[in-house]
Amino acid sequence: MPNRSKPARSRVSRKPLPSPAAPATADRLELMQTFLRIVDAGSLSSAAAQLGTTQPTVSRRLQTLERSLGLRLLQRSTHAMKLTEDGARCYERAKELVANWQMFEADLRGASDEPEGTLRVVVPHAFGQQLLVEPLTEYLNRHARVSVEWVLHDRAVDFIADGIDCAIRVGEVQDPSVVAIRVAEVPRIVVAAPSVLAGVPVPAHPDELARLPWLSLRTFYRSELSLTQVDTGEVQSIAFHPRLSTDSLYAIRSAAVNGLGVCVASAWLLHEDIVRGRLVHLVPNWSAAPLPMYLLYPYARFQPARLRRFVELMRERIPTAMAVATHEG
Repeated sequence: MPNRSKPARSRVSRKPLPSPAAPATADRLELMQTFLRIVDAGSLSSAAAQLGTTQPTVSRRLQTLERSLGLRLLQRSTHAMKLTEDGARCYERAKELVANWQMFEADLRGASDEPEGTLRVVVPHAFGQQLLVEPLTEYLNRHARVSVEWVLHDRAVDFIADGIDCAIRVGEVQDPSVVAIRVAEVPRIVVAAPSVLAGVPVPAHPDELARLPWLSLRTFYRSELSLTQVDTGEVQSIAFHPRLSTDSLYAIRSAAVNGLGVCVASAWLLHEDIVRGRLVHLVPNWSAAPLPMYLLYPYARFQPARLRRFVELMRERIPTAMAVATHEG
């Protein structure tokens, strides 16, 4: 009888199942993005608010990333949080990896890169409520997949802590860590209500303004300012003690309309009040130095399409909006 050998037992190659401590690549990217947001925001709760999720979710993602790497990335106590040595190395590498991935996606999308997601923008109160709403509307009409958080305040912006993508600022910019694009100038004029001038000659020269009651817009001037003669360039300084000091452009306009004193403010905002006779344009051949307006955003190797398109449109539309308002004024 022929010798029959037993058939060789077939070996089936089985790939090991992924460990819970080794999430898929897409998950790891999300974990790294969460880790970066925690570090930049300074706390789990701030990171959760910026990501639109809960603190337990953010904490769970951090723990998952730490388990997958086998490293402790953050030292946390009740009142403080700081990077470990491994965490500091991870933070720098994670920033590079996430940026490279975003650039890779952008390159693949090319010209079809469609803006999407939420853009958070900080704008000065008066401009954000009035002058810039029209270009904002145009931006949103162009990009249906984008939503905008239009945050109105006049304070300096902390892009990282507040999760801000872009800011529009009036006044000089000293922060070297941001991109600052000068887009327009804001003309300013001197005005007062007719009641302030009751019984006194209408001032014809800045010297005559000091005897009137004054209001100050403390963001740009407090107890003194300079006016320039439009034709000759002569500069005249004025010192005064303001009856009211405020950081709100709308508040100083209202105070002026109510007869509390003289003020210097944006010409475009005061135009209607002058036309209706609620305010008088004083020393019209003199003006305060115009204020620069900037678009600001943090330096980064990659900027999402929603920010790039916003900056492009605002660079084009803000000068036009300001020119129209100035012409009206």
